[in-house]
Amino acid sequence: MRIRHKQFLQLLLVKVFLFLIGVFLLCEHFIYYIVLWQCDWPTSPHSANNIKAMFIADTHLLGPFRGHWFDKLRREWQMYKTFQTSVSLHQPEYVFILGDLLDEGQYVGGDEFDRYVTRFYSLFATPEGTELHVVPGNHDMGFHYRLHPYLNERFSKAFNSTIVKLLSIKGNHFVLINSMALEGDGCFLCKPALDKINLISAQLKCTKKDKECPQSLKLGSYSQPIILQHFPLYRISDEECSGPDSAPDIEKRKIFRQRWECISKESTDLILDSLNPRLIIDGHTHNGCHKYHAYAQVHEYTVPSFSWRNKNNPSFLLAVISPDHFKISKCYMPEETTVLLIYATSIILVIIYSVYQIKSRPFYTRKYSWSK
Repeated sequence: MRIRHKQFLQLLLVKVFLFLIGVFLLCEHFIYYIVLWQCDWPTSPHSANNIKAMFIADTHLLGPFRGHWFDKLRREWQMYKTFQTSVSLHQPEYVFILGDLLDEGQYVGGDEFDRYVTRFYSLFATPEGTELHVVPGNHDMGFHYRLHPYLNERFSKAFNSTIVKLLSIKGNHFVLINSMALEGDGCFLCKPALDKINLISAQLKCTKKDKECPQSLKLGSYSQPIILQHFPLYRISDEECSGPDSAPDIEKRKIFRQRWECISKESTDLILDSLNPRLIIDGHTHNGCHKYHAYAQVHEYTVPSFSWRNKNNPSFLLAVISPDHFKISKCYMPEETTVLLIYATSIILVIIYSVYQIKSRPFYTRKYSWSK
């Protein structure tokens, strides 16, 4: 009977182990395919100038000062699996990350920053045929009051970014802007940023007129630009934002501070008047938002944080863009509460099953004894 009892326990342990391995694979691998397979590119008119772009924001890779090592490991694994699964399933041509790539970029020294960069490119590696572009955020180099040429230079060099960049792809014009350079106070970033915005404005106007214009200013063909930056345009709050990934009601009533939660009204007017964009995509608030600026006839999408450390239900955007139109769909990522619920439920089921199996065995009842 002792042998039978030992074999029973061994078999039970094997069953429990295999079940838990299956749950682990579901929660740490297959769930990303199950959830992300359900979203897709928006339906859009076919055009030779269509491009497929993926937009994410606020990855906030943890550094040496904040967060437990397991917290860092967990968040980076989640972002790695989500990003690589999305790229594999949807195969975007372009990926744009809208600032705050790093959580402690403004604090770390040179060696730690180099490790940061290596980790980032390991987690967000893109296959051949997919281009990656980034804009800086305040956690990457500091808010305006902390800006230093050294911090700007090392980020720009590591991630191939500039204060203001014009990126033209198949007749689509993207303007990537460093939000911290939009203070308008003549700082070492602000003056060059204003000059570059004015130059791009002149190029767009020149291309649109297509006459009496220096050839050096023309961009090939005209289309209204798409603005990519970290901070949202000026808005009073998130109160008019809706959707599962929008801010909780208590946060929506919080009044935005200009130059902290959004850029200033003056900078907003500058961008809208000078560049006449058709679409603006940004991040920073960690919550999703779609706002239509009626007076400028422009749509603005704020992308929530890509990290579960900042949001239980993150999302990102898939966009099909041509010079004449754009279509956007939102992809929701697995909710962390769902994953934790699966783990908790599985452990409870294992305990119940094990207790039932042990109590239902004959050797457990009193009428059986080990002397037999």
